[in-house]
Amino acid sequence: MTNQAVIVDAVRTPMGRGKPGGSLSELHATDVLKPVLMALIERNRIDPGTVDDVIAGCVSQAGEQSAGVGRFAWLAAGYPDHVPSTTIDRKCGSSQQAVHFAAQGIMAGAYEIAIACGVESMSRVPMGSARIGQNPFSPSVLERYKPGMIGQGVSAELVANKWKIGRDELDAYSAQSHQRAAAARAAGRFAAEIIPVDTPAGQVGEDETIRASTNAEGLGQLKVAFASDEMKARYPHIDWRVTAGNSSQITDGAAGLLVMSERMAMKLGLKPRARFVGFDVIGDDPLMMLTAPIPATRRVLQKTGMTIAQIDHIEVNEAFASVPLAWQREFDADPARLNPLGGAIALGHPLGASGARLMTTMLGALEHGGGRYGLQTMCEAGGMANATIIERL
Repeated sequence: MTNQAVIVDAVRTPMGRGKPGGSLSELHATDVLKPVLMALIERNRIDPGTVDDVIAGCVSQAGEQSAGVGRFAWLAAGYPDHVPSTTIDRKCGSSQQAVHFAAQGIMAGAYEIAIACGVESMSRVPMGSARIGQNPFSPSVLERYKPGMIGQGVSAELVANKWKIGRDELDAYSAQSHQRAAAARAAGRFAAEIIPVDTPAGQVGEDETIRASTNAEGLGQLKVAFASDEMKARYPHIDWRVTAGNSSQITDGAAGLLVMSERMAMKLGLKPRARFVGFDVIGDDPLMMLTAPIPATRRVLQKTGMTIAQIDHIEVNEAFASVPLAWQREFDADPARLNPLGGAIALGHPLGASGARLMTTMLGALEHGGGRYGLQTMCEAGGMANATIIERL
């Protein structure tokens, strides 16, 4: 018999623009993650020495993020050095996978208390830093996937083309993401999940990425971002439509969840906020790349015996607007339940942190609205996706 894994707490930093001058850009990645770990420990008054593992998602494990960022964020917080940590990379789903590993470790009896978290300082360690000057694709991979691998922006174009999603629809959805996030912020919906972060320039307490004035007309003026001459020659049938405005923002940030066995939470007098209902991770076409949330959703629903109509809150990561819109075409879910507080187009996509950030936001939204079930899924480079269903308690 497995042990029930529960979420006791979930927090995140504000989201800062991932460029020099961004609100978190003066902090080393370790110091972006450190306050998340401290908040989880201190808010719940647990002995940090009882944590069995700290599982941290981080994609660009180079430079300042190369030494095991979870381990050193834990030590920077002053916590016991006998507590281990591992840093994992499942691309954009890294910290969602960290949550899976934490929960599955508890269910298997290997852990009683684990922290699942993630961080990315995209201002200080730019995306792709780990492979500068290197080709990550071997000749045998390139032989299989002729005429060669492509970037995610081109994959977003292929998704938009396949599901017949026009530029106007992409821009309208993206404007809605900003409007929903701005309304959520104004209503104080993010206040409970955000922990202020001290920086050399002062304390940061709000997301820097949300643009309340964004509208579809303004987004429609932006130039397409991925239509190089090489790609136009390779895909002459594409009506190019993906821009910086209908893509996720490059962002700095961190997020984390405190995951326990239900019996340990009861022993410590802590009230679980949610339990895990189902997990899935799957691969799909690495050239389309961004489509795996669709089969991942189908499988997690099948595994749990649930239907999409039973899900009260849905998070499909807005890596590009075409991703949730293609997902919506397949499942015909209630649009009001899909990314209802905005997504990565407005809130940003700090790669290794996004999985934990989405789950933190989803949990808070379920509690605020009285919903029971939440579904989260994320596309990942290489054509993969995680999917998770949680139940609010």
